Amino acid sequence: MDEESFGTPTRTQKAGDQPAHDFFRNLFLNKHGLRAGWRLAIFGALVLVLRSIPFFVLRDFLRPPRGVFSPRSLFLVEALSFCAVFVAAMIMARIENRPFGVYGLPTRGAFGKRFWQGCLLGLCEVSALIGLIAAFGGYSFSGLALHGGTIARWALFWLVFFIVVGLFEEFLFRGYVQYTLADGIGFWPAAVLLSAGFGWVHLGNPGEGLVGAASVVMCGLLFALTLRRTGNLWFTVGMHASFDFGETFLYSVPNSGIILDGHLSNATLHGAAWLTGGTVGPEGSVFSFLLMAILALVIHLLFPAKRSETEKFLPA
Repeated sequence: MDEESFGTPTRTQKAGDQPAHDFFRNLFLNKHGLRAGWRLAIFGALVLVLRSIPFFVLRDFLRPPRGVFSPRSLFLVEALSFCAVFVAAMIMARIENRPFGVYGLPTRGAFGKRFWQGCLLGLCEVSALIGLIAAFGGYSFSGLALHGGTIARWALFWLVFFIVVGLFEEFLFRGYVQYTLADGIGFWPAAVLLSAGFGWVHLGNPGEGLVGAASVVMCGLLFALTLRRTGNLWFTVGMHASFDFGETFLYSVPNSGIILDGHLSNATLHGAAWLTGGTVGPEGSVFSFLLMAILALVIHLLFPAKRSETEKFLPA
């Protein structure tokens, strides 16, 4: 037996092995490294594990009293969920050898100028929305529900709470997953899919409906545009947080179909659903869609495109 036939593959054997090698390589890898689908699967598994452990340990604190979540349990759920997503993304950054900031929450600029600009715009949006509904007779303030120091305590609680909500929901739907899915199918196809998922998740809220979910989808696309133009999520987090704060506390109306304790006034919505949003709240109003279209134009003008459409967002 000669040396070639004993220990060294022939040219024919090499050629036969190459397609199988290429198949498995292409199944798992592309020019950027591990394919987006596999990275998302690992990320999802990490989030599931990281979220399940504290929820199991703190299940007695997170159990809804009498079927309704208390503000305390709601805060713990949102905070623990954000921590799970955040830590999972940090692990993925190490695996992928990327700076964590590319996923949308760079340390540079944290709670800085962009965040406060977003807060101002979100507060202007919700104020304009309530103002338009009131102008057509659909909103009444109806006196204060809180008094004295209780006002400040609830205001502070809901402010911190909705910042955590903004961080969690924006980083979940427009952070790591948006970045990674965009690597596979492009920024805007990823944004459309994730915005649809954003709306679908909100359908689980009591009082939510299809019109409200459509509003959430449009909101998701607006936030994706903001991410694209600003390069990170800080503006979007501020905008998201202040809008929710305005609905729940300041103007005391349903937020995506949910009415929460600790609101400032005994405000009421009355009139046709197209005006008030019905059980959904102002997000289901026709004026909500109008204002989001205007906001898209405002963001387009405030943050002109500086990158080619083929580039994914980068940290500011």
